Amino acid sequence: MLIAKDWKDFEVLSCSNGEKLERWGKYHLLRPDPQVIWTLQEKLESYPKLDAIYTRSSSGGGKWDYKNKLPDEWTIGYKGLQFIIKPMGFKHTGLFPEQAVNWDDLTDIIGKAKRPVKVLNLFAYTGGASVVCAKAGAMVTHVDASKGMVERAKENAKLNNIDNIRFIIDDCTKFVEREIRRGNFYDGIIMDPPSYGRGTNGQTWKLENNLYEFVLLTKKVLSKNPLFVLISSYTTGLQAGVLSNILTLAFGSGNINADEIGLPCGEIVLPCGCRGLKLWKN
Repeated sequence: MLIAKDWKDFEVLSCSNGEKLERWGKYHLLRPDPQVIWTLQEKLESYPKLDAIYTRSSSGGGKWDYKNKLPDEWTIGYKGLQFIIKPMGFKHTGLFPEQAVNWDDLTDIIGKAKRPVKVLNLFAYTGGASVVCAKAGAMVTHVDASKGMVERAKENAKLNNIDNIRFIIDDCTKFVEREIRRGNFYDGIIMDPPSYGRGTNGQTWKLENNLYEFVLLTKKVLSKNPLFVLISSYTTGLQAGVLSNILTLAFGSGNINADEIGLPCGEIVLPCGCRGLKLWKN
């Protein structure tokens, strides 16, 4: 398992009974987590510094219950970069800290290339990986179907004085198909596809039905001298070996790393999905 253990502004303090207690800068949040199927004696909702709890509704969705007044948003840092944190719907905060294991690898890969690098970030959310790759020197194309998430990604780029990201609001499949027709190619491809979703024109996405064909589609926009393809997944039950198989079948065997990723929590590690990384020699 790859563990995002280098954070200073974030930590998982404890996890029990389907919830995780986290520190985001100086604020403390309690959020649901389906991986936490154990129960400790401590009551996390009684933590004295707790600022907000996300409570699920029996009818679907949920809401934030605030114990203390919080700013609408704040920032946390990671290795010289800054990211905006904002409690949002469906328990999200605008950042997935476990992705730092990927950020570190992407920074290393792009830095060692010692040549111009073009990166395509698909299902790019609020732009954590886009900012990291741009900071490392790559020209980044950031694609997400959600206008709100792209606007937040623009804010993260501005916060870090980054101007080498092209932001696109679009269905990822439709965008890749157009890039194929336009003859645009990329040295690195990142994707963090949802388990289920809809595109800008109502297109349905279901990971187990669509991921493999989508990866084959992206193969058509890889440059002749590619560096990497990175797939992240939070789909429950999907193992790292599945991503390894998809990358092998799509791009050939060799130089493929497939791992669970997680966050330290005291003496244990909280699992947070998995990733598959295909590398080419520079």
